[in-house]
Amino acid sequence: MPVIALLAAIVVVGIEQSIEVKYGTTGIVGLLLLTIGIKAKSPAISSAGAVVLALLVSGPAL
Repeated sequence: MPVIALLAAIVVVGIEQSIEVKYGTTGIVGLLLLTIGIKAKSPAISSAGAVVLALLVSGPAL
C-alpha cells in the first residue's frame, strides 16, 4: 500500500510540474480548483477549474 501511495504522489507532482512549466500559475490554479472540487464533491468548483484549464489549452486556437 505505501508503494502505491508513493507512486501516486510522484505522478501527481509530475503532472503539476508539467502544467506549471507549460501553463504557468494559471494552470496550477485551474488544476487546484479542479482537484478541490472533485474531492469536495462540488460541481461548481470543479467546473470552474475545468473551464480555466480548457481556456488555457484552447487559448492559442482562439
